[in-house]
Amino acid sequence: MLDVTLPSRSFPSIHLPSVGDGSPVEVTVITRLGIGAGDQAVNDAGARQAAHPQFVDALDEPSARLGDMHLAHGDASSLYSFAVGPQGHPFHRHAGPRMFTAIAGSGGAQLRFSTVTDAQLDHAPAAFVQALRCVDIPPDCLFTVRFGGGTWHQFVSRRPPHPALFALSCHPDDRAGALSDAQRARVADGSADLPTLTDTLPPVVQHLLDELDMDSVPRVTLSMQAPSRGHVRRPAAPMPVTRHPAPPADSLLRHAFPDGCHHQDHAFLALPPRASGTPSARRLLEAVLDGFVRNPPASVGRLMALRNVLVAPLRLRTSPLGCPVSSLLSEDRRELFAGRFPVLAQALAADDRRAEVMLGADDRHLQFRSCVSVQYLEDGSARVSLGTRVRTLNRFGRIYMLLIDHVHRHYIGPTLLRRAVEHALAPASSGTARDTAVQPSV
Repeated sequence: MLDVTLPSRSFPSIHLPSVGDGSPVEVTVITRLGIGAGDQAVNDAGARQAAHPQFVDALDEPSARLGDMHLAHGDASSLYSFAVGPQGHPFHRHAGPRMFTAIAGSGGAQLRFSTVTDAQLDHAPAAFVQALRCVDIPPDCLFTVRFGGGTWHQFVSRRPPHPALFALSCHPDDRAGALSDAQRARVADGSADLPTLTDTLPPVVQHLLDELDMDSVPRVTLSMQAPSRGHVRRPAAPMPVTRHPAPPADSLLRHAFPDGCHHQDHAFLALPPRASGTPSARRLLEAVLDGFVRNPPASVGRLMALRNVLVAPLRLRTSPLGCPVSSLLSEDRRELFAGRFPVLAQALAADDRRAEVMLGADDRHLQFRSCVSVQYLEDGSARVSLGTRVRTLNRFGRIYMLLIDHVHRHYIGPTLLRRAVEHALAPASSGTARDTAVQPSV
């Protein structure tokens, strides 16, 4: 299979040629929004869409017609909004071309396209799968999509329960393409909506999809991380992380749970002079926090997925990120570091040689606080640290911490820190463990 990452200094984009004689699929990422801003925007816009007079909820794609054609003035265009939730919507197509601008939810979105023609499908339904391509969109970003009429497509969230996207779609001409007589009549009398302009998959093709492992489909990941202009500071071996039982005396973490805690650990990673490429502690800390979100270890992610399944019946907090930094996905925007990351507190030195933030959340069984800090020393070297304190609230919390104490102290915290710092030092290489920066051949 093809599995590539496309970073760019300009707008990351992909051009997928049609396997028939139709228009290509073009996807472009425009900009990143703040952490968690995608979910907030999708949910807010979705609620407003539901109150619109032209709102329709069908095919797992709630939508509204926001602007009609004005044929008397020579304007055949129309404007629609639509939303796609955590579970995505079914594969479908439209007769006419589509162009839309969307905001991805905070778990990112996967866009799936098949440009197979009707003649190819009639000859061999498996041609649909052979023409299938996936494009992964980063979380919390603005992006655009353009494709020709007849293009089969499906949009899903990369990380449920986050929603996939909310979009504004401009139809150049709802009369275009191979419309059925019923569809053409709806367009002519002004009663068309997205469901009436939609065709779903033939059952035989849907059966093939139901049996398909989507991980086997060629996929492109669009990344906002720009390639380096020169040498990429990539460590030849895993950077060593030093562990301590308690945070240093000047850490914000010392102010967390002053009446006592039931678990604490601290880990730091030392960087030689000029390794970070910036003399600013604030900028390096911002890059490290970005690394926690954008470059989480796959192994820790699997542990969190298992933990989320086990605790879901108990109505505990769930997150795709490891607990020390899971609150970076919080929707609480009352205090932000660098205008992006939700924090409980922050401390910035006047000379910009030290920066620290406190993260944390409260749950039914425990409360945790974590501090991430960057400290530049006199010789130009830097120390990046992650410390955690936990206060249990009940017997279950004490048992829970007893079970995870060793793996948290010796593996989860140090691994999260290492991957985040690697991301900060070599932004062009960040991504999931399966991403490979090569040119696509799709």
